[in-house]
Amino acid sequence: MSVCSSLSKGRIVTGLLAVLAVSLISSSALAQSDSNPKYDIFAGYQWLHPGGTVPAPNGDPNSPTAFQVPDMAKGFGAAFTYNFDRHWGGEFDLGLNGGSSSTTPAPRETTFSVGPRIMWRTDYANYFLHTLVSLNRVSINGLNGSDGIGAVLGGGMDLPIRKGWAIRLFEADYVWAQHNYADFAAPQFPGLRRPSFEGVRLRTGVVFSWGGAPAVAPAASCSVQPGEVLVGEPITATVTASNFNPKHTVTYEWSGTGGQITGKDATAQIDTTNAAPGSYTVTARATDAREKSNNVASCSANFTVKPLPPKNPPTISISASPTSLQAGGTVNLSANCSSPDNVGVSVANWTASGGTVSGGGSSATLNTTGASPGSITVGATCTDTRGLTAQATTQVMVENPPPPQVDKALEARLALHSVYFVVNQPLASKPNGGLLPSQQKTLISLASDFRKYLETTPDAHLILGGHADHRGSVEFNQALSQRRVDRVKSFLVEQGIPEGSIETKAFGKEHNLTTEEVQGEVASNPDLSPEERQRVLKNIVTIRMASNRRVDVTLSTTGQTSVRQFPFNATDALTLIGGRESEAKKKAAPKKPGAKPTTKKP
Repeated sequence: MSVCSSLSKGRIVTGLLAVLAVSLISSSALAQSDSNPKYDIFAGYQWLHPGGTVPAPNGDPNSPTAFQVPDMAKGFGAAFTYNFDRHWGGEFDLGLNGGSSSTTPAPRETTFSVGPRIMWRTDYANYFLHTLVSLNRVSINGLNGSDGIGAVLGGGMDLPIRKGWAIRLFEADYVWAQHNYADFAAPQFPGLRRPSFEGVRLRTGVVFSWGGAPAVAPAASCSVQPGEVLVGEPITATVTASNFNPKHTVTYEWSGTGGQITGKDATAQIDTTNAAPGSYTVTARATDAREKSNNVASCSANFTVKPLPPKNPPTISISASPTSLQAGGTVNLSANCSSPDNVGVSVANWTASGGTVSGGGSSATLNTTGASPGSITVGATCTDTRGLTAQATTQVMVENPPPPQVDKALEARLALHSVYFVVNQPLASKPNGGLLPSQQKTLISLASDFRKYLETTPDAHLILGGHADHRGSVEFNQALSQRRVDRVKSFLVEQGIPEGSIETKAFGKEHNLTTEEVQGEVASNPDLSPEERQRVLKNIVTIRMASNRRVDVTLSTTGQTSVRQFPFNATDALTLIGGRESEAKKKAAPKKPGAKPTTKKP
């Protein structure tokens, strides 16, 4: 076989190995392991399939034929590599194949090789290529031993089993060497071309590795943000893993001594809603499941949960201006709302027990139109941004309308003279009689004034008290005095006074005026001249009895009672005391006001 042919075959094998290398790089270079031993040694079985162009012993040296010793196929291989870094190393290779011991001497081929090696380390396999320069030593029975220069080109794959050793699944090399012909032939055959050996070498075995930088343990660092919170505020926990294989997926587990932790990645959330105030720890565990050992790192971080500050409700006060007014007026309302915790507040929900409230916020207006007299309660609600509320009220007084101005002159006129009756009047058979013209005139004036008085004092009423003189039985006088007040009442009703504004009382002969009381009334009567007063006093008994046949009028609002003065100036005054008058006497003043009455009836 020619050298050119051998070189061509070598290039083909080399090309195939290059294609394999490119494929390995493209599929696994991005997932190479970080393992980087300093030294490794291979030892294992070697199978060699060499071929040569040396002549057979005693053959024709001008026509050399391929020479192969089958017994040399099996052998032993070893290699020592010093790794410069994770990929590149310097390799020293030893290959030994020997023939059967039945052959004397046994054929063998020994290679000593050195050269660079490149390796791609992945999680599951390590791939390598090497190009070695060799020193080949071939010894064949019947021929002289020969040393030659050659090369080993190839590569293989290791399967890591655990840290420090692996199985070399295969190694495939192209082995080529060229020798001097003279080393194989007798001196009588000089000048033949140089013979060569070439073939395939396959290996399998174990690889031991050691040294290099110690493996860096994976690590993790935890942090929380913020480190202090109030109860209910969230916390973000973060873990940063380092020294893990960057090509692997790292999983995370979170745990803690307080709060509700959620999250499976490098970030977790801590809910402190139900956490009691205190200090807590959150822990993260980072794991690389694809690593078989030294694949876990954990870290912790502390955080503090502070108690919530006390939630004080807001405070509110309401002022009104004015605080008292008559119905129909308006009141300016103002609310002062604040929070002791310095949170935002607002005022709303103005209410009033009377009138209407308009406006909103901290100011409103109360309209009292249509409101009844009395107190109106005005209220409002203050609410802070946390939903806490407070209420306040104030009072606004709606006054009664001012009473109509009472006509004092009119009120004074109601203090009239009492109404006097003739003896035994009115009769039981004629209850609507008995009022003399002068007394009717008195009642007509009283009715006119009282109707006006009711316009300003609608609750006023007249109290009529009937009397009789001392003569007659108690029963007779009681009935007589009742007829007298009933007659006065009916007459006043006829004059337009409401019946409900009149009250009657019959006293009979009780509470009669005494002689001294009558004398006092006569003495103070401005209508009598001194001479008339003397004549009246001479007939005081008759005048006393006439003064007790009367109806007194009392005004309820003032308590004033009609003046109990006998109407001596009345034209029919003699009739009242029991006498009779002619028309002439009616026009003249009475000469004898003390004359005795002609009747004995009371």
